[in-house]
Amino acid sequence: MALKNQYLIDLLETVKKRNAGEPEFIQAVTEVFESLQPVVDKRPDLVEAGVFERIVEPERQIMFRVPWVDDNGKVQVNRGFRVQFNSAIGPYKGGIRLHPSVYLGIIKFLGFEQIFKNSLTTLPMGGGKGGSDFDPKGKSDGEVMRFCQSFMTELSKHIGADCDVPAGDIGTGGREIGYMFGQYKRLRNEFTGVLTGKGLTYGGSLTRTEATGYGLCYFTNEMLQANGSSFEGKTVVISGSGNVAIYATEKAQSYGAKVVALSDSNGYIYDADGIKLDIVKEIKEVKRGRIKEYVDAVPTATYTEGCKGIWTIPCDIALPCATQNEIDKESAEILVKNGCKVVSEGANMPSTPEAIETYLANGILYGPAKAANAGGVATSGLEMSQNSERLSWTFEEVDAKLHGIMKSIFKACDDAAKEYGMEGNYMAGANIAGFLKVAEAMKAQGCV
Repeated sequence: MALKNQYLIDLLETVKKRNAGEPEFIQAVTEVFESLQPVVDKRPDLVEAGVFERIVEPERQIMFRVPWVDDNGKVQVNRGFRVQFNSAIGPYKGGIRLHPSVYLGIIKFLGFEQIFKNSLTTLPMGGGKGGSDFDPKGKSDGEVMRFCQSFMTELSKHIGADCDVPAGDIGTGGREIGYMFGQYKRLRNEFTGVLTGKGLTYGGSLTRTEATGYGLCYFTNEMLQANGSSFEGKTVVISGSGNVAIYATEKAQSYGAKVVALSDSNGYIYDADGIKLDIVKEIKEVKRGRIKEYVDAVPTATYTEGCKGIWTIPCDIALPCATQNEIDKESAEILVKNGCKVVSEGANMPSTPEAIETYLANGILYGPAKAANAGGVATSGLEMSQNSERLSWTFEEVDAKLHGIMKSIFKACDDAAKEYGMEGNYMAGANIAGFLKVAEAMKAQGCV
């Protein structure tokens, strides 16, 4: 969908000039602007109120050094980030990514996406994101702990249960959240729900580990059913092998689908008989190993170095759950050629703009990340509610609430797409529905 509205074209040029060298952020803004063109025409009051200019500018950007001591006694220094993007509908909410690729542009793109994703959940949460270029892979528990404590020493000055509530993301699992929470508690002398994804013994929520993967399948199932189909009997390819991929596999299998492939940053496995999830969980959750170890336990499976080839495996449904821009135009065209009918995103912005154009031009049902993978942050919001009430809900209670939220997200996307003349375009529907709620709040609160 090309950008034709002159007001948005001019504003996008300003964004590009102000954020030069941040292609991921510019990509995210461009995608949203393309969807919002009919809103500009229909809602001149939002243009008059300067909502569009304000929503692309973070309320606050925090960057700081993170010094820590490795096991050899040598001082290491990383960069820490927190972008508090928009608090119109609630406190900033978004994960902390620990990965060597992290820089300000990545955090801004993720924080911008988070505004709309959190809006779609129906929960009162604003958009934010944080992280560091620290790589937890290969580090000892002691090194990870010392990094997390140093990171939180600075971050603690900028967050709080009613201000900004971080969570996990790539590289930030239960271990890292635990170390960060412990340091926050020590520094602030208070036990509050300032981080989500906590352990179950100290305020965490049941279902949080499963939430993004389960939610992805709940959304995808709604999309399938609305178009006269289902998971039953379908072949599914899933990239990644972390929490999102593992629990998307689990839920897809429970719906009667056959998941045949998973990956990590080194390569991918293919098991024509269907992935044995117990083996994957042993490798990834217990041993923290690499996905290639799967073929040692399942000799009939194959392992291939490199990640891109996973999209050459014929499938009915593709669920990218690894990282941004992992599916380009070439991979999208191969998916189409091989008969793929559905792409639904578990990772953040895993499809390039050219890939998305290929999906839409060929009638593929496309579930965009900000809607399809919102289950994780939705359950983080439910964890915040439990912490505020000093309660702990059962797995079944949280899962039922999550299922209901994902159904409502699909309905919001579907309704908005129909209202603005783009029926079946769930990306446009997600962007419009997520934007309008935030925009109305921004307008109501004046020029802030």
